[in-house]
This record gives sequence, structure tokens and C-alpha cells, in this order.
Amino acid sequence: MSADLTVLRTPRRRRDATMLTLGLFAAIVSAMLPVFSVIAPGPWVAGAVVVTAGVLGAGLLVRIARLPAILASAIELGVWVVLLTAIFGRTTALLGLIPTPATFASVPGLLSGASEEIRLGVAPVEPAVGLAFLLVGAIGGLALVLDHVVLTARMPLLAGVGLVAVSLIPTIAIPSDVDIVAFVLLAASLLFLLRVDTRARAIAVSDRDPAPRRLGASSTALGVAAVAVIVAVVATPLLPQPGLRFATGGTGGIGTTINPNLELGNDLRQPREVDVLTVRTTGPTAPYLRAVTLSRFDGAVWEPDSSDTVPVPSDGPVFDRVGVDQDIALADWSTTVTVDQLDSPWLPVPYPASTVTGLSGDWLGMPQNRTVVTRAGSTRDQVYEVQANVPRPTLEQIRARQVGSPDLDPALTSLPPDVPAIIGDTARQVTAGASTSYDALIDLQTWFRSSAFRYSLDAPVEAGFDGAGMDAVADFLQVRAGYCVHYASAFAVMARSLGMPSRIVIGYLPGTASSIPQQGGIEYTVTSSQLHAWPEVYFQGIGWVPFEPTNSLGVPTNFASSSTTGGAAPTTPEEDAAVPSTAPSPAASSADRGDTGAVEAGGAGVAARTGTAWIPSVVIALALLLLAAAPSVVRTVVRRRRLAAARAGDPVAAWTAMREDAVDLGIPSPASVSPRAYATQLVDEHGVDADDVDLLRAALEEVSYAGTEPDAAAGPALADAVERIRTQLASGASRTRRLVARIAPRSLLVRPGAEAPERETTPV
Repeated sequence: MSADLTVLRTPRRRRDATMLTLGLFAAIVSAMLPVFSVIAPGPWVAGAVVVTAGVLGAGLLVRIARLPAILASAIELGVWVVLLTAIFGRTTALLGLIPTPATFASVPGLLSGASEEIRLGVAPVEPAVGLAFLLVGAIGGLALVLDHVVLTARMPLLAGVGLVAVSLIPTIAIPSDVDIVAFVLLAASLLFLLRVDTRARAIAVSDRDPAPRRLGASSTALGVAAVAVIVAVVATPLLPQPGLRFATGGTGGIGTTINPNLELGNDLRQPREVDVLTVRTTGPTAPYLRAVTLSRFDGAVWEPDSSDTVPVPSDGPVFDRVGVDQDIALADWSTTVTVDQLDSPWLPVPYPASTVTGLSGDWLGMPQNRTVVTRAGSTRDQVYEVQANVPRPTLEQIRARQVGSPDLDPALTSLPPDVPAIIGDTARQVTAGASTSYDALIDLQTWFRSSAFRYSLDAPVEAGFDGAGMDAVADFLQVRAGYCVHYASAFAVMARSLGMPSRIVIGYLPGTASSIPQQGGIEYTVTSSQLHAWPEVYFQGIGWVPFEPTNSLGVPTNFASSSTTGGAAPTTPEEDAAVPSTAPSPAASSADRGDTGAVEAGGAGVAARTGTAWIPSVVIALALLLLAAAPSVVRTVVRRRRLAAARAGDPVAAWTAMREDAVDLGIPSPASVSPRAYATQLVDEHGVDADDVDLLRAALEEVSYAGTEPDAAAGPALADAVERIRTQLASGASRTRRLVARIAPRSLLVRPGAEAPERETTPV
């Protein structure tokens, strides 16, 4: 009898194994979706899906064939190796599939390349071959391990823990909003796995103890799970979101920081921006805020300045007033800064600062560049006021001044001997028509801000893109696409090639004005995406003058003529940004842009939108897949209800379930045909076992015509007969017909006659 039961249960076991495999595949794919926030989707996704499907499919076939589990492991491992070879090692493989020693020898190089991409890459990384190999191999290996956890060890809950951990890794690496789609899909997949496994175990128990099963516990579990999913989806977005943690310089910690090594792309391409500080000023517009200056350049790296420091007093000036020629006007402006999500040892201050008050902790001033730094504290939660003495030369005055000074450090004009020819040649070509040093710098600024250049956080894409060395500058001048680091470095190097002292400043663009005026002036909000770099050039009798070469960003330097200002002192570019009639305001520069993604003030936001532009397409695709799968899901639910009723002893439910299976496979089931005639048709025309169909027919006729009560003890036999008949009908149908029956079951639209046949006085 036990052998017979094993045979009877084989189709059910095959079905359970198939459902568990499909559920596991869906769970792995769902857990992979959050990875797209740190690894840009591309061809590697298709590779990962193919390898995962191949490994799980091989394991399913082995189990259907009832081969030993150890053989399943060997076959799955072989499929994993062959698929990885076909994708990444075809050139060295035998027949493009079978790995050779040369294939295995290439693996360390791929892993080394992946390690380098991970070390230097910035989310979302565009994976090259090495990282793609690592990703596809790791996901395929995960599928191999979880296949045995779920289908051999029968521990789907343990697999769920592993998949949840995998899905959380990207969120831990880069805190961001919850990926609702991925979360719901993963939760649904895990619930499906648990449901199938629980049902299979319950059926196994019922085979040993045929007492009727109660469905209450299962329904309760599903209800609790559904509530948990809904609560998580609704409540999670309402929880406080953590600040960003950037490991790109400074002290680290919670919140954004400032990278003094000109790798601002790491920060600008972060997927989520936060408000870092607010500014209120007595000046006409919000100022640029500087944190670090970089003056020494060895051809590969711009080094942050370090010099003698002086303590910042609690009251009184930190630095002397700016030394300018007597005919140069000075404006005294006060700026109050309130820091929020900024954790940095460098204090953002307007230039040129003289007094800084209100700081907590020990802070030091660098007189050489008028910046403020701490060795142990942080900018976080600081509220301070800065007094600045701003030089305001006229156009005629700055044109009359020479650049440089005998007292300046020679490093401010030095360049390495191997400067690419394109840098000096281009600088001389662009400035050929200039009659003064100032005009030459304006020509450079205008050229960079012309339509010949394009702001981009993603180009050029060659190695070293985030660098600011000679090679990066040369590439930038050829590609003519990049972000503020490239513009600032190219401008500074080209100025030095013309003999002008230059340096680079790292800080923040002017913030966005609040719509509601605050007490003491308008308040401006500065976000993490407004982190910026710009060049400065030294003029005798005036000091360091900022320029804004970054295309479509900020406000270009443009001094006004004394004849147009009626003798009044014109504005300074860094503080008042520009002459209002000829240049946009800071607010406009950060909000009203013609070039998509062409601004630092919105750079990170644009990068985030670019990196996640695929999400709507994925959501639509998933919605279409769910819509396409809806008929199959509904049919599965209906059929399970029929079988549950049949297993409880209801012959009408068993007969209806059999007829619906037949309709799905294209076998007509008109209401006018009697049960006995229909049973004969199934046996004669479709090869159904006569004993199985007669068992169902007899039970139906006994209830329908004799009026007897259903026999609960006969229920399992009825349900098993329905399963066997379905298998027999499917074996006689074509593969296409079976596929259509799964995807678009006809019984949902074409009902197989009445639910219960009409009673007849004389059975036919």
C-alpha cells in the first residue's frame, strides 16, 4: 500500500517542487532590485536572471527525476560554471561553453577589476566586465545555496532571512527611501514560499493521519502576514529618515561632509539630497561659502592648503581687514549660518571673512586663505555669524591691475613639465584677442560657459573621471562634458599656463531663497547637492577674485564699469554674484536651467533622477507582468478551493474541478451532457483512467440522485483522482495547449455547465 501511495503522491510532489522553485526565483529577483540603487542596471541583470533560472531549473529537473540530492548539487554547480563561462569566458572556452585552464586563469583578473570598480566607483556604479562577473556569479551562487535550503532542507524561513539581508545591503550602504516595489515583491515571494511549504507539510501529515485538516491556522497566518506588509509599506515612509553618511573626507559621521580631494562626484551622485545649512545675510544676495582652498598642484592631485593657524576668539576678529589699494572700495556684510546636516571639520564661510563669532568648540583660522577649521570638533549644529570685508573694484580698476605678486608662493603658478599640449594651446587660442589679464580670464570663463561644453556627472566615462589631474583636464577639453571639478581644474591649469597665479576653492553655491522673508533678511537654504568647486586668480591690490566657468551653473564673474554705475562701487562676483542686468541671480541659476542635469545646485538630484529613471519602466513592466499573471493566479485560487472542498468529501466540487481542468485544456464540457456520458467521453477520447473517472461519477450520482450525504472519509480519494485525471488530460494535450491552460485558463470565461448537474430519474 505504501508503494501505491508514493505513486499517487508523485504529481503532487512535482507540483510542490515546481511552485517552490518558482517562488524562490521570484524572491531572488525581488531581493536583487534594491541593488540597482548602488549598481546601475544593465546587461548584467539579464545575465543574473539567466544564471539564476538555469541553476534553479536544473535543480527542479533533478528532483522531478527523483535523483539523489548530492547529484543535484553537482549538476547545479556544473550549470552555474557553464553559464558563467558562456557569458564571460567564451573566447577561451571550448565550444564557448566548457571552461579551459585559460578560462579559470582569467578569473583572478576579473575579480581584481571588480575590486577596483568597487573601490573607486560611486553609486550607482556602471559595472564593467569584472564587476558584472562578480555580480552574476554571486547571484547565481546564492540561487544554488538557497535552492538546497528551500527544496532539500525545507527551511524557507532561513532562506527568507538571507534574502532580506541581501536586499538590505544597498540601503545600509547608501541610506535612501524604501523601495516599495521591491519590498512588496520580496514579501509576497517569501509568503508564497512559506505557504507552499506549509501546505506540502500539512498534506504529508494528512497522508499519515487522514483526519480532516483545519484551514483556520493557515488563514490566520496569511492575514497576519498581509497586515504586516501593509503596516510596513504605510509606516516606513513616515519614520524619521537617517542623514547620509559619506566616507569622502572630513570626519565622516552622520550627515554630509566635504571632500577636500576634488572627488565631489562621490557626493554629487548620491541618490538623495538633504539640507545642509541655512544662510541669512545683510548683503544683496546669498554669498558663495568656501570651506577649503587647494593651491599646490603636482600634475595629478590638487592638495588642500595647510599653513600656520590662529585660534578663533569668541569675540573679535580672526583675520585682519583685507589689504587692498586705497582706491578700491570695501563693503562690510554680515552673514549668519545655521548648520544642519553637515558634519565636517571645515567651516563654510563667505569670503573674505574677518570675524567669526558664535562657534562652540575649538576652531582655528588660516590667515593665508581666510578659512576656518577644527582638529577635533564638527560643523554639525553650529550657529555662527561672519563679518566679511568685500573688495568692490570697478571694471576699469580690475583691468588696470596685473595678476600675481612678488610676495606670492611660486607654487601658485607652477605646473609640471609634462603638461599636455592641448591645455596651453587651447588657453592661448581662446585668449588671443584679450588685451588685459582680466579680459583673458573672462574669455576663458565665457568659452567654458558656451554651448561648446555640457554639464554632466557621467561623462567622460574613462578611468580617472573624478580626478582633476593633467590627463583628466586634457580629456575634459576633448570631450567637453563634465562637472564643476573639471571646469575649475581646467580653468586653473589654463590660467597657470598663461602665467597667472590660481587656486581652486571647495564650498557651496548660494542657496535657494525662502519664499517667506525672515527677521533680519531673506533666508537661503543650501542643500548637499550644491557642493561646488570654482577657481580663483590673484590680482595685485585687490586679492583673490573668483570666477565661475561651470556651464549653466552659478553666476559668472562680471564687473561693472564705473560709467554705468554712476560712480558707485560695483558688486563683487562672489558676494553679489554679478551685475543684475547682465547675469542671472543665484536663485535662478539653481532653479531655472535650460540644460537638464547641467547644474551643480541640482547636480545630485539630477544624478539621482538619471540613475533611477528606469524605475517607472520597471514598475510598468512589473504591473503588466502581474496583470498577465492575474488569470493564472485567480484560477489557482479557485481550483484550490474546489480541491479543498473535494478533500472534505464534496463530490460535486470534485466533479466541477475535473470539468474545469478539461475546459482549460480545450475539452468542451456542455451542461447538456450527463455525468455518465461525459465520463465515457473522457475515457474513450482522452485516455483518462476509467477507475478514476468512475470514482468521481459514482460519488456524484450517489449524492445527486440518491440524496445521500457526502462521505468525508472518501474526500482524499476524490481529490487525488482529480489530480491524476488532470495529469492524464495534460499528457494528451500539446505543449502549447498546456501553456495556454496555465497562462489564460478558459474556465474563467467558459464555464463547464452548471455547478451541479440536474438530477435525472434514470441515469444514462
